[in-house]
Amino acid sequence: MDYTTWSIASDAGLVPEPGAMTSLYEALQKLPDPRRRQGKRYELALILCLLILAKLAGQTSLSGATEWIRHRAVALAERFGLCRKSMPCQMTYCNVLARVDGKHLDEILSAFFVRWEAQSRCGDEPSRLQTPQGQADHAHLAIDGKTLRATCSQPHPVHQLSCYEVATGIVLWHCNVQEKENEISALKPLLTPHLIKGRILTLDAMHTQRAVCAQVQRLGGKYVLLAKDNQPTLREDIADLLEDRTPDRRRWRQAETWDKGHGRLEHRQILCSPDRECQVC
Repeated sequence: MDYTTWSIASDAGLVPEPGAMTSLYEALQKLPDPRRRQGKRYELALILCLLILAKLAGQTSLSGATEWIRHRAVALAERFGLCRKSMPCQMTYCNVLARVDGKHLDEILSAFFVRWEAQSRCGDEPSRLQTPQGQADHAHLAIDGKTLRATCSQPHPVHQLSCYEVATGIVLWHCNVQEKENEISALKPLLTPHLIKGRILTLDAMHTQRAVCAQVQRLGGKYVLLAKDNQPTLREDIADLLEDRTPDRRRWRQAETWDKGHGRLEHRQILCSPDRECQVC
C-alpha cells in the first residue's frame, strides 16, 4: 500500500498505478469541482495540492504561496505530469478557496490522514490496529475553540471549533461558530456515535454542562471537564470533597509535572478520586 503524498505515474503516461489511489492528490480528486467547465485550466486537486505544498514550506499568505509556486513552476509541472509550465494566478486560488465545499474537504483530508497514520503503524497487518496500544493512540480527543484573529482583517473574526486526536495530531473535524450561536450549540450535532464510542474527550469549562455529559455517556464515551465559576455549586462540592480527611483518601492518586518554555515555568498538579461524587452526571 502506498501512502505517499504524491501520485505515481506509470510507464504508459499519466495513468496512476493502483497503489497511488491512496495518495493525497488522488484523494482530493474525489472533491466535486464547483467551477464551470468553461475557462477552467487547472483541476481542483492540483490547485489544492499546490497550496498545501506552499503552506508546508512556510508561506502564510495567499500572495506568498502564489509566488512560491510560480518560482517552482517547472519542477512542480514535471512532478505532477503537466504539459503547461505556467502556474495559476492568485485570483484562481482565491476563487477556488471561496467556492470549495469546506465540509467535504475536511472529511476527505481527515479520512486520508487517518488511513496514512494507520498504515504507518500496521503495515500490511490490519490486525495490529486492534492492539491495546493502537486503541490507546486514538482514545484521547481534544475539543477546543479558537478565534482566528491573525488570519483575518474583518471586524468580527471567525471563531473555529476543532476536534483532534492528541496522540496522532490528526484533526477529525472543525467548524465555524456562527454569530448567533456559541460553542455549546455548535458542538452538539457533531458528537456522533462513530466519533465518541470508546474515547475520552477533554473540553474546557464552557462545556461543563449536564446535557453535554449525558450525551457523551449515552454515546459510549468518557469525558474530562473543568469546573470553574460557570458552575459554582459543582466547584464548591468538589472543593469540599478534596478537603475531606477521611481514610478513603488513601485510594486517591496524584501527579505533578514541571515544564519550562516560552519564557515561563509551569507547575501542574492533579489529584484524582475514584468517588462518584467527583463526577458530573
